[in-house]
Amino acid sequence: MSSSKTLRKLQVVSPVPADIDIANSVEPFHILEIAKELNLSPNHYDLYGKYKAKVLLSVIDELEGSGDGYYVVVGGITPTPLGEGKSTTTVGLCQALGAFLDKKVVTCLRQPSQGPTFGIKGGAAGGGFSQVIPMDEFNLHLTGDIHAITAANNLLAAAIDTRIFHEATQTDKALCNRLCPPNKEGKRSFSDIMFRRLKKLGIHKTKPEDLTPQEVKKFARLDIDPESITWRRVMDVNDRFLRKISVGQGPEEKGMVRETGFDISVASEIMAVLALTTSLADMRERLGKMVIGNSKAGDPITADDLGVGGALTVLMKDAINPTLMQTLEGTPVLVHAGPFANIAHGNSSIVADKIALKLVGPGGFVVTEAGFGADIGTEKFMNIKCRYSGLTPQCAVIVATIRALKMHGGGPEVVAGRPLDRAYLTENVALVESGCVNLARHISNTKAYGVNVVVAVNMFSTDSEAELNAVRNAALAAGAFDAVVCTHHAHGGKGAVDLGVAVQRACENVTQTLKFLYPLDISIKEKIEAIAKSYGASGVEYSEQAEKQIEMYSKQGFSGLPICMAKTQYSFSHNAAEKGAPTGFVLPIRDVRGSIGAGFIYPLVGTMSTMPGLPTRPCFYDIDLDTATGRVIGLS
Repeated sequence: MSSSKTLRKLQVVSPVPADIDIANSVEPFHILEIAKELNLSPNHYDLYGKYKAKVLLSVIDELEGSGDGYYVVVGGITPTPLGEGKSTTTVGLCQALGAFLDKKVVTCLRQPSQGPTFGIKGGAAGGGFSQVIPMDEFNLHLTGDIHAITAANNLLAAAIDTRIFHEATQTDKALCNRLCPPNKEGKRSFSDIMFRRLKKLGIHKTKPEDLTPQEVKKFARLDIDPESITWRRVMDVNDRFLRKISVGQGPEEKGMVRETGFDISVASEIMAVLALTTSLADMRERLGKMVIGNSKAGDPITADDLGVGGALTVLMKDAINPTLMQTLEGTPVLVHAGPFANIAHGNSSIVADKIALKLVGPGGFVVTEAGFGADIGTEKFMNIKCRYSGLTPQCAVIVATIRALKMHGGGPEVVAGRPLDRAYLTENVALVESGCVNLARHISNTKAYGVNVVVAVNMFSTDSEAELNAVRNAALAAGAFDAVVCTHHAHGGKGAVDLGVAVQRACENVTQTLKFLYPLDISIKEKIEAIAKSYGASGVEYSEQAEKQIEMYSKQGFSGLPICMAKTQYSFSHNAAEKGAPTGFVLPIRDVRGSIGAGFIYPLVGTMSTMPGLPTRPCFYDIDLDTATGRVIGLS
């Protein structure tokens, strides 16, 4: 692949220019060329302009008999608020494998939310000379998947309030007659989706007129308890003023006011469903099984009970196909899904990984990124994503920076937007060494899954050789397969060649099979406690609300689902200020919620905001359009 015409030699300059300037300085290859390199024929994809294409799921079926490539997940140590460069390392590693080491490679990344892009963090296309391009298209709209999720989510929200409204004003019989209106011949019938509800209720009749009055009531009246509704409206913008709102204020709603709120679109369960689905049929089932709340009798109410599961699938039918893009050096990228890494599992999609593994074939590499530190993203990748996909990774990369390790060693607070303290810009080997306890715990936790662990030290210009050596020694002492210094931000794929070689060796030398942290058949509490123990907790404390929810989910038959902990990314513990590798703390579980369609239970450790706010000076101050060239400027 190294001699391929779709590999581009980068013109690296120093100092490294702004990300958008680097992205704009490179003319992307037409996406047809990227597709051709992967042996995709025109019937395998739909074009979205010159630089993007949707790869169709039929590729998985067509290549069913062929072998998979190596599967690599990139996680990180517990990060500073500045981020330690996981996306950049993921892209740089793939550029090294494809452009310098002659390997077939596909990068699998999440789609960024517009919230951070216009808010505080900026885009998520990598950085420096290790980026996905076109950067502006990657960060804004892309192929509309997040918009489809927003539309589907809000259709379901409208269906919930509408159903409560109509049930409040009609008798059982009138309700049933309106749900099953007569056709032109005057005959009433059930729609296909209604048979799902009838089956759930144990009613085996096929004609509405055959229902007894008691069956009419059971079928037609969902009797949703408004207090139990967990489904909220969404939009893909940071807007703190929508966190809590009331609906039903209009005179026509007859005083049916209900307090609710908005989440950011990527926090929607529909996003988590997209990321964990394995086929179109599987997505239809998962969307239909999403639980929006309970009836007043305590029974779970699903999207299919509301009659909307099929319509949600129609809105999502194109979103299920991953988007093909490219790196700065012309290696292929599949962008798909973007679930929150707290409330959801923070990984890109199973279908993108499955397609990629078939396309690269034996000896090729698929590199995917897991959100936040390895205690959150990699743990969920293994215990949730790999469970549903049936895929087994051979190697896990843990990204570390001297900056973050100094913070974990007791360095001053790191705050986004504030200049770094001098401690982070001058040599202090002792501070680095004491911070390596954080790295060591991530290594031992990740190794326990049966994968080889390679540490990637994302180097900054202020890092000294002695500090870098201290990290390498600590990583090897903690059981890492290898530890490598990388300069991919400044040098592109060339700066991650050593990492590529280490990852290849790690994949070729796996001696164990995938081991999960917990079995699914133990109780919800036992699963929570197994994860808490991996954080270093001595025990778990449950609020009254959490106890109530665990009891309810167990009674409803959902205790066999995996657990998705919603916890701060800034510490192993629940307290963001606790750095290093704390032990002996009691993990407090404030509440427990379910993403039943996506397929996990999520305990809330402390307070999790699902709708970020904008800072005083958001990123949008810098974003504009050069009207002479039509190019986006100021994206970071």
